[in-house]
Amino acid sequence: MTNAQELQTVAHVDLAKYSGKWYEIASFPQRFQKGCYCTTAEYTLTENGYVIVKNKCNKDAVNGKVTSIEGKAFVEKGTGNAKLKVQFFWPFKAKYWIIDLADDYSYAVVSHPGRNYLWILSRTSKMDKAVYEQILSRLKQKGFDLSKLKVTVHA
Repeated sequence: MTNAQELQTVAHVDLAKYSGKWYEIASFPQRFQKGCYCTTAEYTLTENGYVIVKNKCNKDAVNGKVTSIEGKAFVEKGTGNAKLKVQFFWPFKAKYWIIDLADDYSYAVVSHPGRNYLWILSRTSKMDKAVYEQILSRLKQKGFDLSKLKVTVHA
């Protein structure tokens, strides 16, 4: 599969099950995550149908100062809740596509249609090696450049 082919999302996401705390296992490093350790994301479904997103990390060390940012995610209609737009700074919204998801919601993989963003998330700070390798294999088939992937350090 090449980058030219459209990136597919999962068919459906139950946002109530998706809510809660996730640990970043690995990602394509982004400017705004520079110096981050122990990165987590917490999603809270609101009565208004959008999701509150709270990202946290420890700066420059596993025991470094905790920094956080809060934003909102809005579901794109007709996508089975698999495509969202996340907004941390008005009026900018970034595409947040859920492209892989465990049946039991124990892991999720989030990207962008251009494949320039990638986050592997887990409900625990450590992921089973076999599960991680299976995710990497599927990402490779979807056309991701895994040489850009950096494992997140947790305490």
